[in-house]
Amino acid sequence: MPYEVRGVIARGKGEAVSLETVVVPDPGPGEAVVNVQACGVCHTDLHYREGGITDEFPFLLGHEAAGVVEAVGPGVTSVEPGDYVILNWRAVCGECRACLRGRPWYCFNTHNAAQKMTLADGTELSAALGIGAFVEKTLVAAGQCTKVDRRAEPAVAGLLGCGVMAGLGAALNTGNVTRGDSVAVIGCGGVGNAALLGASLAGAAKIIAIDVDDRKLEWARDFGATHTINSRTSDPVEAVRELTGGHGADVVIEAVGRPETYKQAFYARDLAGTVVLVGVPTPEMTLELPLLDVFGRGGSLKSSWYGDCLPTRDFPMLIDLYLQGRLNLDGFVSERIGLGDVEDAFAKMHRGDVLRSVVVL
Repeated sequence: MPYEVRGVIARGKGEAVSLETVVVPDPGPGEAVVNVQACGVCHTDLHYREGGITDEFPFLLGHEAAGVVEAVGPGVTSVEPGDYVILNWRAVCGECRACLRGRPWYCFNTHNAAQKMTLADGTELSAALGIGAFVEKTLVAAGQCTKVDRRAEPAVAGLLGCGVMAGLGAALNTGNVTRGDSVAVIGCGGVGNAALLGASLAGAAKIIAIDVDDRKLEWARDFGATHTINSRTSDPVEAVRELTGGHGADVVIEAVGRPETYKQAFYARDLAGTVVLVGVPTPEMTLELPLLDVFGRGGSLKSSWYGDCLPTRDFPMLIDLYLQGRLNLDGFVSERIGLGDVEDAFAKMHRGDVLRSVVVL
């Protein structure tokens, strides 16, 4: 029997979200229904509401989630009812050219549920990032469920489903930060602070946080920043060079997604250093750099997709580190809210008042 549950719906561009009845079908082959216990409010959800990703309204928002598997469809062996899972939007296929080359974190054919969830009148919903988790139960591909230790509170664990994993992975996986490195992070929201935390976990010697908001720079110190720079009052490139003996940082992570901050990252790195772009630009943005500077400075210019993570590898490991007290995931949870509070959470996020509001069901 299909499930009728409450979910947060974005019906049109810029319209306030509404709490409506969602019909969730029984899981088909390769699918699972998950009882959502908590889901973080991410900027990507706001981008969906604003029509910045696609125009396939109405959307069922939410994707940074943890919960318990309720039911699985035919052929599912990776999870079973009762498993505690974090949802992910990179359910690798195992068959595309990236997977076959042993690089599944670049999978070009990730799976989502084949069936659609609907409104009560039968209108099909587009699930944010193929998940749709601002809802009491959601339908996903079974590969989007990653089992983890159930001792980790859902409000904390679910954040690995997107933003926190993106930042941690930008440092650990894409940037390959190692012991003794100098690291600069531009933009100290949820993703940027997670990158700082990843650099600290990797043993970086100097971790420099850059933002225009002193409040965010204070938060950054809680996630491992050894130095802070307010780029409204200081030239960030010169300040990073001053802190690194005139050379620039070994790894610079851009967590804003704008051409001007990317240029700062490019020139704030050491010769043969690495720039990692994890901030998401908008379609109209363009970047111009002197090609001779690109050639002459050497090193690597990388983009980080979802922190280049492999959920089956990374989620359990990071949850174990959290349970050992070595990974400050609790610091990202600014407030716990209900399903009806998502619109207010968007406003707080836009103002920069929170790192993450988390819907708890």
